Amino acid sequence: MDEFKVRTVDLQQVQTQPRHKTDGLSSSTLVLRRGQAFTVTINYDGRPFDPLKEKLIFRIVLGPIAVEVPVSRFGQPSLTQWTAVLERSVPNPTGPRALSVTLSSPATASIGVYTLQLRVEARLSVKTHLLGQFTLLCNPWCQADSVFLQSEDLRTEYVKSDIGLLFKGSPGNIVSRPWSFDQYEKGILDICMKLLQLSPQYQADMGKDLLNCSNPVYIGRVISAMVNSNDDKGVLMGNWSGDYNGGVNPSKWSGSADILRMWSETQFRPVKYGQCWVFAAVMCTVMRALGIPTRVVTNFNSAHDTNRNMVIEEYYNEMGEKLPIGRDSIWNFHVWVESWMRRPDLGQGYDGWQVLDPTPQEMSGEMFRCGPAAVTAIYERRVDAQYDVPFVYAAVNGNVHRVIVKNGKVLSTSIDKNRVGALICTKHPGSMHMQDITSEYKTEMDDSTVHTLSTDVRRGEGTTGIVAPQGLAVSLQLLKAPVVGENISFNVIITNKVAVPKLLRKHVNAQNKEYNRNPTGTFWEAHGDMKIGPKETVTIQHEISFKEYMLMEAEEDSLVNLAVVIEDVKSQETVLASEEFNIRSPSLDIQVQNEYVVINTQQVATVTFTNLFSTAVSGELIVACSGLQEKIQTRLTIRPRETMRMPINFTPRMAGAKMLYASLVLMNPLTILHGFKTINVQGS
Repeated sequence: MDEFKVRTVDLQQVQTQPRHKTDGLSSSTLVLRRGQAFTVTINYDGRPFDPLKEKLIFRIVLGPIAVEVPVSRFGQPSLTQWTAVLERSVPNPTGPRALSVTLSSPATASIGVYTLQLRVEARLSVKTHLLGQFTLLCNPWCQADSVFLQSEDLRTEYVKSDIGLLFKGSPGNIVSRPWSFDQYEKGILDICMKLLQLSPQYQADMGKDLLNCSNPVYIGRVISAMVNSNDDKGVLMGNWSGDYNGGVNPSKWSGSADILRMWSETQFRPVKYGQCWVFAAVMCTVMRALGIPTRVVTNFNSAHDTNRNMVIEEYYNEMGEKLPIGRDSIWNFHVWVESWMRRPDLGQGYDGWQVLDPTPQEMSGEMFRCGPAAVTAIYERRVDAQYDVPFVYAAVNGNVHRVIVKNGKVLSTSIDKNRVGALICTKHPGSMHMQDITSEYKTEMDDSTVHTLSTDVRRGEGTTGIVAPQGLAVSLQLLKAPVVGENISFNVIITNKVAVPKLLRKHVNAQNKEYNRNPTGTFWEAHGDMKIGPKETVTIQHEISFKEYMLMEAEEDSLVNLAVVIEDVKSQETVLASEEFNIRSPSLDIQVQNEYVVINTQQVATVTFTNLFSTAVSGELIVACSGLQEKIQTRLTIRPRETMRMPINFTPRMAGAKMLYASLVLMNPLTILHGFKTINVQGS
């Protein structure tokens, strides 16, 4: 009878990927999760396979690393080493015969793109067959994997889901921003794997890097650096200048696939441009694609404390104008990611969510990256715990010293202990709502505000902490959440705490602001003298018209720094109240005609927007959907008070929770509107 001769090997991609929870991920290879078995079928000619006459050895290759795995007739798949077990031999007297072999990877295997070979050793010959490639990912479904997550609902949300909400704005006027993570889009997984292969660590020592890619802590640090382009061939270039010529305004991105594809198609040149929420959303895509549970987190009033003294100083002049003094800053919001993993390097108690921040702010180990910093270590102020815990701790904690100065002299100082890290939040699993996770980072807030005596800046005498007698109190109150196109209405509330009347001088000042730095020039102000009676409280209403704050650059939400300084003319006592808030853009409404949406069946949605502006508006409407179709783009003009109803045809290509999202980029006024609708696509 003829000798045993391998004809073909079937990697059984269609049957295997659903079992590995990788169905839907688009790759040129078979996609597997570590710590889980997969079956290959060896079709052969000639006499039946005889393990006494032939040895079958799988060779599993990752770069310069190779593992030889002999096929065994007995044994079980292992979680600690590669194994290959012969399941059965299928005799077929008239045609091709088949062997079924179960291969299993250890739960600690490196993630990466592997090459699979089969060597057949007979008495007189050795033949090697190249079977193809497979991509190996982390496995949060496997208890032995260091990214194991117990809850199926959380695995669905933080690994499988490709839709998200990013939170921006200010704590009192939160903007929910739809984002499509796009990890199932064509070619995206292969591009995510390319991030690992282009890292400086891989280029410097491929073998060492590939071995380290078994550890999600290491992977997180590599990806955190590779999402920004500051010191490597990373994905995104940051730009906070307001001038986005030669690139894309960060507010116009709505999904990760466009960014990752552009990076890949331009031979890995950085994509222009990103800001913090774009960096974080792209990192979330990559980490979910790699199998590491990840969520996007917003920290409202995020401190950038350059000297790490936990004090942020803000200076105002006597007219209420905020001054560009000092290197420290408070970002109105900052967005990072948390990834779920074990931390055996930190000892017990630090497994779970870890902060990773790809926005290039500070160096960590000579590269622009941050984390993973265990959220528990941040809560416990374990500043010695790797990595970058002090930086993240300072971002969510710290005291704000607000100083009023005049001609170099400090008139008064107040200390606000609650502003930094006022709200830390993420998308709630299974819904499109916000989840408050502040209590995971910090203990209860202190509601005290301390006022201190005046000192002289020129003599270098800092704030003393001595409480000054305060005869006045002032606060600001927005009457409703500001929306682009409407006037901003607010109250100044002044209280005379003593039993004597006072003559007061009032200075109110509004300045435009970027979310990550100090305000620019004043665009509105009001000044005046007033009298207040003994123990009296006076409320003064002000209004800033839309014409006075019209935006100069297309943004989703403009930010304003509003401040009031009240001066007692006789005693020269000064008190300050300030409020930073965002002016929201109106939102688009999306409705789907048929609530029962079926895969591969054309559906109709309607995007609606009513122009409440006093003039006609024109711009570009972009509609897209996670896992559904190509983007739809159309230019339009809408007359004052006119309602636009735009029907959109779409065909869902994947089952599950998906999101239809739209953006309208207006040229007059310069603003960007967003809307989204979640749909549950049924299988056929």
